[in-house]
Amino acid sequence: PKMKEDSCLQAALLCLGMLWYSHALSTGPLTQSRPSLHGHHEKGKEGQVLHRSKRGWVWNQFFVIEEYTGPDPVLVGRLHSDIDSGDGNIKYILSGEGAGIIFVIDDKSGNIHATKTLDREERAQYTLTAQAVDRNTNRPLEPPSEFIVKVQDINDNPPEFLHENYHANVPERSNVGTSVIQVTASDADDPTYGNSAKLVYSILEGQPYFSVEAQTGIIRTALPNMDREAKEEYHVVIQAKDMGGHMGGLSGTTKVTITLTDVNDNPPKFPQSVYQMSVSEAAIPGEEVGRVKAKDPDIGENGLVAYSIIDGDGMDMFEITTDYETQEGVIKLKKTLDYETKKSYSLKVEAANVHIDPKFISNGPFKDTVTVKIAVEDADEPPVFLKPGYIFEVQENAASGTVVGKVHAKDPDAANSAIRYSIDRHTDLERYFVINAEDGNIKTIKALDREEIAWHNISVFAVEVHKQHQEAKVPVSIRVVDVNDNAPTFAAAYEAFVCENARSNQQFITISADDKDDSANGPRFIFSLPPEIIHNPNFTLRDNRDNTASVLVRREGFSRQKQDLYLLPIVISDGGLPPLSSTNTLTIRVCGCDSGGSLLSCNAEAFVLNAGLSTGALIAILACIVILLVIVVLFVTLKRQKKEPLIVFEEEDVRENIITYDDEGGGEEDTEAFDIATLQNPDGINGFIPRKDIKPEYQYMPRPGLRPAPNSVDVDDFINTRIQEADNDPTAPPYDSIQIYGYEGRGSVAGSLSSLESATTDSDLDYDYLQNWGPRFKKLADLYGSKDTFDDDS
Repeated sequence: PKMKEDSCLQAALLCLGMLWYSHALSTGPLTQSRPSLHGHHEKGKEGQVLHRSKRGWVWNQFFVIEEYTGPDPVLVGRLHSDIDSGDGNIKYILSGEGAGIIFVIDDKSGNIHATKTLDREERAQYTLTAQAVDRNTNRPLEPPSEFIVKVQDINDNPPEFLHENYHANVPERSNVGTSVIQVTASDADDPTYGNSAKLVYSILEGQPYFSVEAQTGIIRTALPNMDREAKEEYHVVIQAKDMGGHMGGLSGTTKVTITLTDVNDNPPKFPQSVYQMSVSEAAIPGEEVGRVKAKDPDIGENGLVAYSIIDGDGMDMFEITTDYETQEGVIKLKKTLDYETKKSYSLKVEAANVHIDPKFISNGPFKDTVTVKIAVEDADEPPVFLKPGYIFEVQENAASGTVVGKVHAKDPDAANSAIRYSIDRHTDLERYFVINAEDGNIKTIKALDREEIAWHNISVFAVEVHKQHQEAKVPVSIRVVDVNDNAPTFAAAYEAFVCENARSNQQFITISADDKDDSANGPRFIFSLPPEIIHNPNFTLRDNRDNTASVLVRREGFSRQKQDLYLLPIVISDGGLPPLSSTNTLTIRVCGCDSGGSLLSCNAEAFVLNAGLSTGALIAILACIVILLVIVVLFVTLKRQKKEPLIVFEEEDVRENIITYDDEGGGEEDTEAFDIATLQNPDGINGFIPRKDIKPEYQYMPRPGLRPAPNSVDVDDFINTRIQEADNDPTAPPYDSIQIYGYEGRGSVAGSLSSLESATTDSDLDYDYLQNWGPRFKKLADLYGSKDTFDDDS
């Protein structure tokens, strides 16, 4: 029963609320606010008396529709205070967001109007403050209270996609329903009010290949096995419509470009079953023979094809590589061909995909084969030597014309042309050999010396008789075989020393020998003394049997005074067939030695000198010589320091004594060309001319009567005066001082060195070209012009 009562109460309250809301809608905006009641009641439609608690302001939340474009301001609502008796003493004041600009209030009635068109997308609500004050005193009658004016949304914004164009990829042959891309649109209208922002997606273009989910905007494939090789790109148009897609809703569209990406679903195929190729027998290994190509409509790594030779009689002669840029198989020569041996070959070439997708393995084997037939073309080949190189031997000193060996070449062509041979003279500059042009026999034309050149490396050419451009070249190495033609000699220029006090059988030197011949004709060396001095009383020889020999003293006691030099002949024989020998002389000097056997002196003159002078005397003589040299050096040094220069030169007082006058005259007869006063030194007018080549110690006062008149034109008097001044000057140095006067006279025996008058002389030089040099050289042209021109001008 208790639950039943509660349910009834809730139902009654719900009914009262609905009645109140219906009453509010029927009264319009003017009833959006209700005045407060001070202790009295108000009857409802059902006759019920509603008791309200006393409060200052009570009103519903205000609403105003956006985008209103009527001629009159929109009435938003009315404010009314309980204490307003209608006598106009209460003044209503509105403040807050938009007050006085967007929203205005009638201060007497409290009516609020919107004076501007509102946009909910710009601002959804405004917060205002209302207050009732005494009109006369402005005393607040009610405390201020805030209220909200909400802008009611209308469907005035169409949906907009985030991008104007979308691009998406999906693999070809994808299953139906494969997600491609999701497009999203937005609506600026209020999503909480009505269906203005409720969007539904649909596809306008792109069927039947693709579809779109109405609620999410996900685009999916709608057909199976779409083939990229048939069509790669699709253009889809998607629409988003508000109002839940119903009539009257606004819509927006976007374009989606969908590209099918490649998968390896196609095997490679050769466009033909047989390829015909040809190659010359003269082709070198590595040379390209031809190309084959299997077509694969797939792209990228799915279209990569690798080629290989899987069968054929030319597998050993040819090879194939893959050109991944052109996707072609390049057949190249692997070995040298011979037309006369085999004229054609056959290959079986396979093309297979590099990357195979297991999903499409059922489409069949992803490879194909083709037959390649290669014909060998005959070529005019150069001669071919039977060997790649020849090695011959010949004895040194062989007679001219000795046969060294024979080379042989043949023409590999069917014509089998005759061959001619020749030696490359760049490899035989000394012309030791000659070759028979017909049969290839190589002979000597000079004697060969193994000790000079042991090996001769030459080149032989072979050319066809009727085709000189076809030639071959082969290296020929000729070894010169040694003959025992060089006798052994001392290994060095030996010089032995023996002490005067040498003991009998004392060894004082060991000698060895050299032989230019090969080792077969050289060691072992045999050392001996000549038969005529085998019983030599002074020295004896011992063969050590290791290609060396020792010289020993046979007797004791040698004297440098009697004999200081001995010459000992030694015979050296080699081990060649036949053996050769030579006699070499060993020089032996007798020297003075101390008791330990160390050499002191080997000079006979020094021995004689030592017999008359002691060591102390020699030291004294040397000391005297050194003292004399020191004295001479000191004397010369002091002499140089005392010597004074004849003229004192100071770096800051260097004076020139050359006076130059750049004036020329016509001789003594010409007195009008210049003034002789210009030849005078201005300082000389005062009677004193300072010297510029020395620094005078005192001033020289010239004697009176010797100074010429300032304006004198007598050159002879002028010169004589200057000579007297120089002769009588006590500061003059004891050598001549150069005086230069810029004067030239007429009648010189040597003639004038000037070329200014060359135009009037008989000269072989032609200066007519100066006429073509322009006005700047006109004067020179007049002076140096031809004689005829000169005469005409004069």
